[in-house]
Amino acid sequence: MSNPLIKLENVCFKYPNSDLEENNFAVNNVSLEIMEGEFVAILGHNGSGKSTTAKLINLILNADSGKIYVDGKDVCEKELSDEEAFEVRKKIGMVFQNPDNQIVATVVEEDVAFGPENLGLPPAEIRKRVDEALSIVNMKEYARHAPHKLSGGQKQRIAIAGVIAMKPKCIIFDESTAMLDPQGRKEVMNTIKRLNREEGMTVVLITHYMNEAQEADRVLVMKNGSVYLQGTPNQVFSQPDKLWSAGLEVPQSVELIDKLNKELSLNLPLQVYTQKECARVIMEKLTENK
Repeated sequence: MSNPLIKLENVCFKYPNSDLEENNFAVNNVSLEIMEGEFVAILGHNGSGKSTTAKLINLILNADSGKIYVDGKDVCEKELSDEEAFEVRKKIGMVFQNPDNQIVATVVEEDVAFGPENLGLPPAEIRKRVDEALSIVNMKEYARHAPHKLSGGQKQRIAIAGVIAMKPKCIIFDESTAMLDPQGRKEVMNTIKRLNREEGMTVVLITHYMNEAQEADRVLVMKNGSVYLQGTPNQVFSQPDKLWSAGLEVPQSVELIDKLNKELSLNLPLQVYTQKECARVIMEKLTENK
């Protein structure tokens, strides 16, 4: 089995000058692994530590204790130089909530070129990367448009293209659909799935939308700064009581089956989370009881 692209061992972090109690860490003894090419969703209520964990991985924040490995390199072993930190950040791209905070140019293709230009790449390579990145996010026809005239979903896809053009090994999406309408969320999720399944990109999706987490290979649930649950979407979503205790909602299909089981003692399987699967198991039970 290949080595993990990202590995955390007993990582702790507390914000300085916070009102937290002495032992109440924002990230508390977190250990996890993310393999190359994997699509991992991280769920958690506000304040659960999910976004802080992402910032620790990308060296936006420095862990108080524990070990963090990125592509085999221990990024906590010593004080990293600016050059070493830059090399780590090149491997782990991040897309944040508000695309306006990541768009820096007045023309789409110039914005996407910003990262590769900072890498000191030759103009021909920059042109190639910009074209490839815009094609991947289905925004090539908007190359000469002004970003401020685009929709929220289109802006976020431009922000994603800017990260893709840097050719990282992994992209962390930190609540990247939180400010978008349903159509914008759909556009961005289609882009994320394409990156993972067609381009082989490692994806870490931090979200509170259950339907987004359902698309992942594996789901981690954080609570009070620690990893509370993890497994496949089926394994995690089949534990509604634990999800509720973590301050999360559950897929509507799981909630329906859970109520049917508790109120009618139907003993339906909870390992379903799509509407189609939910309808199928209910129909099978009704047919069985005829």
